[in-house]
Amino acid sequence: MLGGVHFHGRERAEWVPPRQLPADVPGYVNRVDELARLDEFLAARHDPKSPAVCIVVGTAGVGKTALALHWAHRVAEHFPDGQLHVNLRGYDPGPPVTPSQALEHFLRAMRVPPEAVPADLEPRAAAYRTLLAGRRVLVVLDNAATVAQVRPLLPGTAGCLVLITSRSHLAGLVARDGAHRFGLGVLTEEQAVELLRGVTAGYRPPDTPEQLAELARLCARLPLALRVAAERAGSRPHTPLRELIEDLRDESTLWDALTPAGGDDSEAVRTVFAWSYRALSAAASRLFRLLGLHPGAEFGVEAAAALAGADVRPVRRLLDDLVCAHLVEQVDSTHFQFHDLLRAYATDQAHREETPASAAAAVRRLLLWYAHTARAVSLLVSPSRRVPEPPRADGVAPLAFTSRAEAVRWLEEERGNLVAATRAAEQAGMDDLAWLLPAVLAACYAGTNWFDDWLATGEIALRAARGSGDRAGEAAVLESLGTARVQRGELAAGVELHRAALAIREGIGDRTGQLASANALGLAFLRGHRLAEALAAFERARAIAVEQGGEYWLGVLACNTASARCLLGELEAAEELLRGALEVFRATGERVREGNALHGLSRVLRERGRLAEASEAIGAALRIAREERHAVAEAYWLVELGRVEAASGRPEQALECCRRAAAMQRGLGDLEREALAIDATGEAYAQLGRPEDAARFHAMAVAALRVLGNRWPLARALVNLGLTAGGDRGAAALSEARELLADFDDPAARELRRRIGSPA
Repeated sequence: MLGGVHFHGRERAEWVPPRQLPADVPGYVNRVDELARLDEFLAARHDPKSPAVCIVVGTAGVGKTALALHWAHRVAEHFPDGQLHVNLRGYDPGPPVTPSQALEHFLRAMRVPPEAVPADLEPRAAAYRTLLAGRRVLVVLDNAATVAQVRPLLPGTAGCLVLITSRSHLAGLVARDGAHRFGLGVLTEEQAVELLRGVTAGYRPPDTPEQLAELARLCARLPLALRVAAERAGSRPHTPLRELIEDLRDESTLWDALTPAGGDDSEAVRTVFAWSYRALSAAASRLFRLLGLHPGAEFGVEAAAALAGADVRPVRRLLDDLVCAHLVEQVDSTHFQFHDLLRAYATDQAHREETPASAAAAVRRLLLWYAHTARAVSLLVSPSRRVPEPPRADGVAPLAFTSRAEAVRWLEEERGNLVAATRAAEQAGMDDLAWLLPAVLAACYAGTNWFDDWLATGEIALRAARGSGDRAGEAAVLESLGTARVQRGELAAGVELHRAALAIREGIGDRTGQLASANALGLAFLRGHRLAEALAAFERARAIAVEQGGEYWLGVLACNTASARCLLGELEAAEELLRGALEVFRATGERVREGNALHGLSRVLRERGRLAEASEAIGAALRIAREERHAVAEAYWLVELGRVEAASGRPEQALECCRRAAAMQRGLGDLEREALAIDATGEAYAQLGRPEDAARFHAMAVAALRVLGNRWPLARALVNLGLTAGGDRGAAALSEARELLADFDDPAARELRRRIGSPA
């Protein structure tokens, strides 16, 4: 909504060229003509208005990726500002990488902080184009399926080159975007023989050209199949090649009997896979096919061990065997992936050779590994929060973390796999895990604002909990979804969800759950400035906390109640509550909660005129947010620092704080808090004596808040707009503000009416 807003208070950060190209293909041979054509394309690109776009098109396994990466390494020096790469996974069995996900990947590679990555597709694409403007960067988009998947990833100006690989012709890119398309066919017999000879050289005695040509024919002269076959031949130096050829020919006959007539070259590839697969040890072949059941794009060693129900050390050795056989690709020191054809083959073998019970048991072990590990992350993120405990998992060793930062890094790395695991749980009919995984992750999502993941997994979880009749699980999911809606500024929807969760918890007698729901309702009311309802909800929750003797919850509720008391002008009572909460959180080690109490204390101290103490409190809060990598808290608390700076007569510093807060909120996707930060930016401009700039920012805040429908912050922004814009525009804003303020009767509302000359 506000993605078009850009701040220019800081100089452009120093550019660190991204170097994302995967390693070149070892011993790459052939494709001389194709490489020459790509070189000619590079030399001829002279369009001054748009980036050069090249599409390498060909059938599965023909070597599109290998050619693209080899050529990209050859010409990298022509792009001194860096190289970007993403596998769009357009032909994987699972969901392809979306343009929004690819853009987040690119922006992070270009050193954009996670919290500053815009939440929506269009602003992400705009930020991407802005960063690449005037630069010479090579962008490699591997395995693209559709034009829609690619177009948002095209830079906006000349200087960059985009290299795309696809099985589709992507005609729309040629017609509309001026892309050049290169068709890539199978290797010639001479090229195929050269590849086989190059891969096996030094590993076995020289083979005759005739035998190599026969092996190439059985591999349909497709590079992927040729490399797999060559690896097997190289690993058996004392086996005559004619025996391996006869073995492969027998495999081809068997495969032909198992597949429909009229197959294409991919059937030859699958024949070679089968030939290589049957040569594996029993343990390696079992791991290979079980990995085909992993729902994500990549998998770590520990996840592979969970699938196999084995220890990590032997599984690591088996993965090395699969890498050596070219059946699995290693991404980094701990993560692996499949070529999409190999994944499909592995999945097919799992369905053929595993019983339904053994396949389901493997998937369940994997999902339980993710659930237990995610719970370990959640307990570090929010130690005192009630996190559901997954069922016992025999043969599963979840990860343990030594610090919150380490846990958050794992969460960021496995983010896509956690969504995929939730979908897999639903597809497998494992309703207990389909709701539990998102419930375990609720605290993590609340601290990151990954709204797409949060809502997608939450909707799956709600269906699963309702389908299994798990009322407690349904309430937990409703609470999580309610919090997501509130944090997106959708207060009415959030309140409805929290009330539904509370009703269920009342029905099943879950007192701790009622406490959590009442507190969540209070927070939603607080955002809407419904102070009496917020206080009533907090008091209801506090009574249960007293009943249960919960010090943590008493601290949480003291903080939240203090926020309402502060808005009511009861500053002394608010300060007392916050200081008590600080003692609780320091005793329990809840650092982010401690920071929240310090944030509230800063506001109280500022309004009481104790600015030095307020500055100390908000500074300590922000240090905690940064140390704990809690971007949601940091973005929100920065506005309070701006208000302290403004009250201290430092409007320039206030302006910088509010700009930073708005940029962070844009990345976090909290549209309401982004609008509030923009409104505060306008206040800083007004203090600097720049009413036109102030009015411009207040108008942007008004536009956003009007769409969101929260009447209180809209009224405040309209007052600010009316007092800075002047004229008819200002009068109209003040008139609308008066109408909205009629709904509120508290000291803060009366002060706003006083400012605009309305009756108190």
